[in-house]
Amino acid sequence: MSKTIRVSVIALSCLTAGFALAAERATKDEAVKMVGKAVAAIKTDGADKGYKAFTDKSPAFTDRDLYVVVYGLDGSVLAHGANAKLVGKKMLDAKDPDGKLYVQERVALAQKQPSFWQDYKFVDPISKTPEAKQMYCERLSETVVCAGVYKL
Repeated sequence: MSKTIRVSVIALSCLTAGFALAAERATKDEAVKMVGKAVAAIKTDGADKGYKAFTDKSPAFTDRDLYVVVYGLDGSVLAHGANAKLVGKKMLDAKDPDGKLYVQERVALAQKQPSFWQDYKFVDPISKTPEAKQMYCERLSETVVCAGVYKL
């Protein structure tokens, strides 16, 4: 095989792998839609039923690396689609790998505006490593309902 053909095959393999990885990842539009669907479920079915569905990884609220989390404005985790062990814990002192107090920031943003995007780092459920993440959140009464995308 000539050098040109080998380089072309390698480039095509890398491109194909990149498309496959992109297909495994949720988009910002999908995060916004997921939060809208979660807010609607809470309003229709009640918080208890909604939080249970989010935390139990219901297929309606889990898609690839996209899942729903809900925090009280006091920083307590009410639902978490990636880590049920966090439910019931106050997380105001939680820091991302760069030392950012991301729950404090999220709560502060929710108290000032009805919806927002937040940047921080969190463990990616696919790669199992801390990755840059953008979280879309909407305030609902005394809670903040969120879903995020990884910025790979």
